[in-house]
Formats: sequence, structure tokens, C-alpha cells
Amino acid sequence: MKIYTKTGDQGQTSLIGGTSVSKDDLRIEAYGCIDELNAQLAMLREFLQSEHRQEHIIDIQKHLFRISAQLATPEDCRQDRILDNYQKVSIISGKLIRELETEIDLIEATLPPMHSFVIPGGNKASAQCHICRTVCRRAERCCVALQAVHPVDPQIIVYLNRLSDYLFVVARKLCLNETEELYWDGL
Repeated sequence: MKIYTKTGDQGQTSLIGGTSVSKDDLRIEAYGCIDELNAQLAMLREFLQSEHRQEHIIDIQKHLFRISAQLATPEDCRQDRILDNYQKVSIISGKLIRELETEIDLIEATLPPMHSFVIPGGNKASAQCHICRTVCRRAERCCVALQAVHPVDPQIIVYLNRLSDYLFVVARKLCLNETEELYWDGL
């Protein structure tokens, strides 16, 4: 099978189940942001020293594929033959959210209190983690916009919100592993 199909040459693409939509459809924008986040997380992994953190990022990337599958599946396809596969791969559970919260709490317990807004950076790993955080926030906004038009599992939005919090504390930790944080002075 060739990678190019030419079906998108006129600005159309297909959702799971075959429904054709414009490439600027809110669904495509939402799962496109998730795809971008996944790619940025791959770059972040390259900067991480901790095997535990690398494995955790890979798990997150797998969850992002599940989210993309859910966003790319129209409501009518969730009721037919695709339903079984859909339910198996696309569930974002409260358990996943609690796991992120546990990781956040563990990391945050090792961090000093913040004095002001943190200026992103400090080293390459921390800067890349902040990029991931901002892309995650954009993906969350896209899912909220999509939710106004199509049903979106509320757990997806909670997961993305918590994921951006996780990426923030990881970015702080990565910075503090090598240098001091910079804070915005309000000017």
C-alpha cells in the first residue's frame, strides 16, 4: 500500500468509518493537535535521563493515540460495527487521570514554592517540556471547541488539562536538576 492516496488533494480527509470531511474540520484540528503533541513528546523523550520518565511519556503517547481515535470517530460509527474496537482502544478513564495526579503530587513535593510566573527554559529538556505543555493546552482548547459542536468524552478534556499540569511540574523539575528557575518580575 502506498503512503499517498491522493484523496486529500482537494482538501478532504476521512474520519474513522469513512465519513469525508474538510481538512479544516474541528475534528481534524483537534486530533491534529493531539498528533503534534505526540510528536513533541517524542522529542522530549530524547532529552530525558530518567528511564521511568521516558516510559511514562511513552504510556502518555499511547493514551494520546486512544484520544485521537475517539476524536476521529463520528457518533454514528460508535453505534455500529466499529463500536467494539472503538470501546477497546479509546477509553480514557478516571484511573489514568488519577495516575497523572499521583505523578504530579510526587514531583511537586520535591519542588520549591513558586514566587511568580515561571519563565520557560533553563535547559533543553525543560524548554521542550514547556513546548509540550503549550501544545497540550492548545489541544485541550480544540477539544473544548469541538465539544460545542460534537460530543466529546469529558474525560478527554480532564485528561488533557491534567497532562498540561504534569508537563508543567516536569518542566520545573528538569530545570531545577541543572539550574535555578527564572521568574517573571511583572515588568
